[in-house]
Amino acid sequence: MDDHVIIFDTTLRDGEQAPGFNMNLNEKLRMAEQLERLNVDIIEAGFPIASEGDFFAVREIAKRTKKSTVAGLCRTKFQDIDRAWEALQHAKKPRIHTFIATSNIHLKHKLNKTKAEALKDAVAAVKHAKSFCNDVEFSAEDATRSDYEFLYDIFSAVIEAGATVLNIPDTVGYSLPWEFGELIQKLNENVTGVENVILSVHCHDDLGHSVSNSMMAIKNGVRQIECTINGIGERAGNAALEEIVMSMRTRPDSFNCDTKIVAEEIYPASQLLSEITEVNVQPNKAIVGDNAFAHEAGIHQDGVLKNALTYEIMTPESVGVPCNKLVLGKHSGRNALNDGLTKLGFAVNKTELQEIYEAFTALCDAKKKVTSDEIAGLARKIHSKSKKIENTENQQQFTEA
Repeated sequence: MDDHVIIFDTTLRDGEQAPGFNMNLNEKLRMAEQLERLNVDIIEAGFPIASEGDFFAVREIAKRTKKSTVAGLCRTKFQDIDRAWEALQHAKKPRIHTFIATSNIHLKHKLNKTKAEALKDAVAAVKHAKSFCNDVEFSAEDATRSDYEFLYDIFSAVIEAGATVLNIPDTVGYSLPWEFGELIQKLNENVTGVENVILSVHCHDDLGHSVSNSMMAIKNGVRQIECTINGIGERAGNAALEEIVMSMRTRPDSFNCDTKIVAEEIYPASQLLSEITEVNVQPNKAIVGDNAFAHEAGIHQDGVLKNALTYEIMTPESVGVPCNKLVLGKHSGRNALNDGLTKLGFAVNKTELQEIYEAFTALCDAKKKVTSDEIAGLARKIHSKSKKIENTENQQQFTEA
């Protein structure tokens, strides 16, 4: 089995669909350039038929992208596929990504189609897309709530029609990890021609399992993961690219595969997305949150000062974060406070450190956050007091002499 896990980034398509995350053309181009620096395999640049803005963004990204495959999403409608190809035709490596819903609830209430009609549409769409380019991905929307037998039939049919990638979306984040792993196993066992295509997954986070489901898929042979920077996307979002990549990098004992992501570009990508969208990630977000490499508890700070591996399973530098942070607060110990004072330019003795520590913890109890200026103020005050005592003692010794 191939040991390369393909990263299909859909920040510019599914990610942008989230309320408040709209990006204009220039912003999308900046983000696409960063995704290439990150070395993602595939950039899903948008949904070309959705709007003129989406069309132009996909077209310009397709023209400018040098290494990554550029994908455009379309329904199983010929006009969608034609428009997608119009946008993608200048790409060095184009991919047409077509989809149709396969669950009973979507077929009945959204599409008003029978399973036979949906299968016919899927096959016709893949054949039409194949007439434009060789790389054609087919997605069965709401796969995890679909009848498995129907999934076997429609996937087998689109493979025969020419699909090169089969995507299994957990569109509404419904599946639990063990259920999702079982679905992948069943597809591998029951889809005709599955050995000739790449299996992909696209997981949402409505129940908080998007990354876990993606990792379970990898364990069961899936070799393309669809994800976004910072986990942005519809409703609760998509599987977070940074969490998937670093799970494999940090736990190679559990995975016999890896991505080609340049991990040092993860944090810059996260920061750029936050700048563009003006939406910051929550502080406790894994890998890229402000607190991901921050330590306030005294025991933790003491351990990190002695050896960072005591409380950090990856280095901040490995994902592009400049350094870890020892956050000085009421849970901090004397060692961390002394380290902070040294960085502020103060060299204190044990007596001074104890006095500063007592004043510092009292201030922390009174405030939510203590600034570096306030810590420096405490140090100057106590240092000045120590100097006065020292001068008085010296004067007394001189008088006595």
